[in-house]
Amino acid sequence: MNLTYLDSNSWLIEIEDQRILLDPWIVGKLVFGNLPWLFLGKKNKPTPIPENIDLILLSQGLEDHAHTPTLKELDHNIPVVASPNATKVVQELGYTNVTCLDHGESFTLADRVEIKAVPGSPIGPTLVENGYILRGLTTQKTLYYEPHGYHSPSLQEVAPIDVVVTPIISLKLPLVGAIIKGQKSALEVCQWLKPQFILSTAAGGDVSFEGLLISLLKEEGSVQNFKSLLEKNKLTTKAIAPQSGETYQLEIKS
Repeated sequence: MNLTYLDSNSWLIEIEDQRILLDPWIVGKLVFGNLPWLFLGKKNKPTPIPENIDLILLSQGLEDHAHTPTLKELDHNIPVVASPNATKVVQELGYTNVTCLDHGESFTLADRVEIKAVPGSPIGPTLVENGYILRGLTTQKTLYYEPHGYHSPSLQEVAPIDVVVTPIISLKLPLVGAIIKGQKSALEVCQWLKPQFILSTAAGGDVSFEGLLISLLKEEGSVQNFKSLLEKNKLTTKAIAPQSGETYQLEIKS
């Protein structure tokens, strides 16, 4: 299993000879609600769009997961699997081969990879977006992804999972609390799933941010601190702080 980090929440996952582009922000700026004064993200270096993509996988309909400028640039014939909220985004852009997954539903890619939607991040009072479990149907290697650090206790039923991609660093707002749950949440999911690897997402990459929201956000924790937590809790999981554009070849033990 190979994972290439494309900044923020964006990944290229290579599993069972399938190339899955996850929550891609590759071109253009990242703006929430067309309010650049509130939040504006810029890539410090251009990122080439990966070639030969077999599937686009979207966990949320928010701009940092279903990034409209990037989705406009990608081939609209590429199949898409998405949460209900993200499905609306890609359908409005003209994608036609779209599979909408609710929690508990699954999709099989090329008879090689099973993708199952699980409860993920709450967005507002009523909406809960998707996390995903990917399983190679030949190797039975597994990956779990949730980009905000909200992990359903029901995950314990599918343990162990080989690879976890989730935040390790928390991002907090005054009076609101954590909008990205890191250290404690990541430790709990490692205790549940006993992964061989955990890769940090959300707060990373070769990107720059500005705006009012950025001035209020506070980071807590680090990957190095998290490694100490794993050791103290007698977990053998290897924690990785991915670097922009780097591919990680994960040798998963049976």
